[in-house]
Amino acid sequence: MTPDELRARTKSFALRVVKLYRSLPRSADAQVMGKQLLRCGTSVAANYRASCRARSRAEFAARIGTVAEEADESGFWLEMLEEAEIVRMALLKPLLQESKELTAIFTATQQSTRKRS
Repeated sequence: MTPDELRARTKSFALRVVKLYRSLPRSADAQVMGKQLLRCGTSVAANYRASCRARSRAEFAARIGTVAEEADESGFWLEMLEEAEIVRMALLKPLLQESKELTAIFTATQQSTRKRS
């Protein structure tokens, strides 16, 4: 997958998170979890974009590590929304799958970058 394709994929993920957040109930628990998801889900795209401008391999690895962490945290909040019975898993499953795939991609990228350094 090219950097441009990953940039588009992370941006699409962020936009899907925004749309999910907008659809959440206005209850306090849903909003707290939703805002956490909104922060980390949009951070995936923003930090990936920043990693593409890294000035060194070490900086790239560090930024990609942040992307992996934010993607993984997004998965956590998606799971919490389902387990708290705020959103049905059927609605979350595609987004949860994407968070897992992005986490795997960026974790592997970070590890291979560190090995090359």
